Amino acid sequence: MGVKKEKFYIGRIPAVVWGEPSGRLYLYVHGQGGDKEEAGQFAAIACGCGWQVLSMDLPGHGERKAEQDCFDPWHIVPELREVMEFAVRGWGQISLFALSIGAWFSMQSFTGKEFQKCLFVSPVVDMARLITRMMEWADVSEAQLEKEGVVPTSFGQTLSWEYRRYAQEHPVEEWQVPTDILYGSSDHMIERESVEFFACKFGCSLTVMKGGEHWLHTEEQRDFMEKWARERLRGRRD
Repeated sequence: MGVKKEKFYIGRIPAVVWGEPSGRLYLYVHGQGGDKEEAGQFAAIACGCGWQVLSMDLPGHGERKAEQDCFDPWHIVPELREVMEFAVRGWGQISLFALSIGAWFSMQSFTGKEFQKCLFVSPVVDMARLITRMMEWADVSEAQLEKEGVVPTSFGQTLSWEYRRYAQEHPVEEWQVPTDILYGSSDHMIERESVEFFACKFGCSLTVMKGGEHWLHTEEQRDFMEKWARERLRGRRD
């Protein structure tokens, strides 16, 4: 029997709450290409440990695929804050699970919020650095990006001068939540040095999966992530 799920809307945001009624909630924030339904894998673990899980579709994803050109912080940060306001009205204890860019959006949105715990998988912790690397991959100079404003790339990402400026002006300088990070040693998107620096700066637990990629998509990688999440939900930290 699967995990109980209830679909509803938070304002205009499609959302799902997973699990039986509980006073404890994990807020699940997906990454690029994800959706609210993918939280089912984590919910199967968290709900078995007495938590509920709340997931939502970010702009351009899931039920909102028609919303183009708005997967950015100036659209998403207000939405995540709206979701958080909803969550604190319904649950006494709130934790956070976020993947990839979902982690960066969460840190932009929730600085100063009192989460009980936070689990990050393949997190973007330095967006300005990531954008710089993508500019190098695409052979796009800072002058070109400033002049053109938006530059498509051959690897599917669109470089934006406005986005780069935002990332430079909004580095993560505060994150006081007990946080556990899962990172793949073969993650070609996020530099290990950036993740290790972040973990050291904010006192996070860091687990490195040998051979793990940015998207933990193989059966072996998914099994590793499930085991890691289950152990963290039970209180273990490396």
